[in-house]
Amino acid sequence: MATQPLSMFKSARRSRFALRWYVWLFLVAVVAYGVAFAMHWDNRGVLWVKERFASPAERQASIWLPDYHAVIDAKPLPGMEKDEASDLAYDPQTKTLFSVMGKNPFLVELSLQGDVLRKMPLVGWSNPEGVTVLGNGLLAIVDERDHLITVVKVDADTRELNIANFPKYDLGPSKDQNKAFEAIVWDSPNQQLLLGEERPPALFAWKSDGKALSGDKLKLASHALDVRNLSALAIDPRTGHMLVLSADSHLLLELDKKGEQVSFIALLGGFHGLKKTIPRAEGVAMDEAGTLYMVSEPNLFYRYEKQK
Repeated sequence: MATQPLSMFKSARRSRFALRWYVWLFLVAVVAYGVAFAMHWDNRGVLWVKERFASPAERQASIWLPDYHAVIDAKPLPGMEKDEASDLAYDPQTKTLFSVMGKNPFLVELSLQGDVLRKMPLVGWSNPEGVTVLGNGLLAIVDERDHLITVVKVDADTRELNIANFPKYDLGPSKDQNKAFEAIVWDSPNQQLLLGEERPPALFAWKSDGKALSGDKLKLASHALDVRNLSALAIDPRTGHMLVLSADSHLLLELDKKGEQVSFIALLGGFHGLKKTIPRAEGVAMDEAGTLYMVSEPNLFYRYEKQK
């Protein structure tokens, strides 16, 4: 008679242990799904599968980010540890890069190896977060806090820029005024500026002749922007495809001319030549040879090249 209660006790204990184990697995699964959903890993998984079936011709006609490898990894920009690099743009005329610093406003010109060539204070700007090269020495700078685009002139003798000396355009209100317009890129073939709101991610177009803006901005379809935030934009001059950078998702997306996803690259340590995860990728640019450049807060420079 004594063995039966003991057997029942052991059985109940096993049942409670199994129940706790199932509850633990369920909680782990819920958390894992929540992280995957927040990071959009489910969407990346779908795109990863699609990439496996892409033909050589399709890959050749695109940027094809999976083939890129970091050749300059987290190079510090000297003296800018407290300045917060916020965007990056390539100038095909000078063969240099321009970046804006958001915390202490200034424009910096960089070599293609990430060397600092000059720093130009931005007098009158509150929080410059986006920059793009229009050509002929003209650049457009986005101030996220003041919701302005300013078209400035930069030449070899420029040492400082004062916002009072240049034309300004009001970007208007955003859903989240603290996470407003942050990305900008010049779309030369279509004679327009493309703008990106940080959160929720959204795209806009504003017509321009490369000197001044005309009309008003128009919202574009943004169904492919399944990222947590939008940090920066760039356009590949060879294919016309757009690059979308997301710091929160640690991701760079390639979109075709129809706005559909083509390929992606994870900005995580251990992938594509990175020793460590890019802390907060805020700027991206691409030159006419297809070389890829990035900057990350606070002051890190990256260069990617396509593997042959």
